[in-house]
Amino acid sequence: MTSALQQLIDQLSPLWSQNYVFMFACLIATLGVYLLSRKLYFWLDQNPLLHPLTISTLVIGFGLHFAEIDVMAFKRGITLFELLLGPATVALAVPLYNQLPVLRQLGFRVLAPILIGGSLAPTIAWLSVYLLKTPLQLQMTMLVKSITTPLAMGTADLIGGTPELAAVIVILTGIVGATFAPWLIILTKTDSEYAQGLALGSVAHVIGTSKALSVSETCGAFATLGLCLNGIFTALLLPILFA
Repeated sequence: MTSALQQLIDQLSPLWSQNYVFMFACLIATLGVYLLSRKLYFWLDQNPLLHPLTISTLVIGFGLHFAEIDVMAFKRGITLFELLLGPATVALAVPLYNQLPVLRQLGFRVLAPILIGGSLAPTIAWLSVYLLKTPLQLQMTMLVKSITTPLAMGTADLIGGTPELAAVIVILTGIVGATFAPWLIILTKTDSEYAQGLALGSVAHVIGTSKALSVSETCGAFATLGLCLNGIFTALLLPILFA
């Protein structure tokens, strides 16, 4: 209990050691850029290349560069958003709960594609950097590319990867997945919302699940299932294999 309380205090400590004017400016700017990016995304008929996370990331990145604002200072300024990441991930269980009868009915037909997709995506990514003879630390980091950020950072640390780099790779994976998934779905003529959701959640984690929720609650529920099971499976298996 004491350890958990100390961990919570450590997580909250940046909030009361901040310049509050700077912190609120960072929060408002981040939220404002994202909302405008989202509005643009829907205004232009959800063009995959204009995904809100892609646009807002580019705008904020260039903004920090031209304003000469230190990235780590900005990161501390948006600590509140980071703290909300965990609860937001847990909240994805709501659409999953609403679809439990369907999940029970499908059974192993749901589990098989999650395990296959969740294994294939990181294996291909790892193989690409292995063939290029990159450092082992980067290879281990690539293995966590398809699971949600909190799990990816912890798992990367356990297997000899770099937690901070894992977070960047995970976010890029999610953005690429959410950007190109609609085209792949059209190309493969995949009409099943179950299949769409499982693919988005298993490979593109939270960002893919967010995209799935914009399709329908059913698609979002199956994306949540893919996100959760693939994350748990990967986080348990990789330390056993590489720790």
